[in-house]
Amino acid sequence: MPIVVRIDVELAKRKLSVGDFAERVGLTPANVAVLKNGRAKAVRFSTLDAMCRVLECQPGDLLEWVEEAEPA
Repeated sequence: MPIVVRIDVELAKRKLSVGDFAERVGLTPANVAVLKNGRAKAVRFSTLDAMCRVLECQPGDLLEWVEEAEPA
């Protein structure tokens, strides 16, 4: 999928653990892992809002579009 979630970068900048982040946002650590590993198919705006509030960042700091490689 060409949308990459950069939660790990923002967590590292703030020295925040996945467990603490998940608790503050209101997600399970397993759901944070799904987002981090690129397995999520969608993110609710309310969840994105909570993540941005906790990390004090903009949505563009968490989400990045990358072009998919063409099949050979």
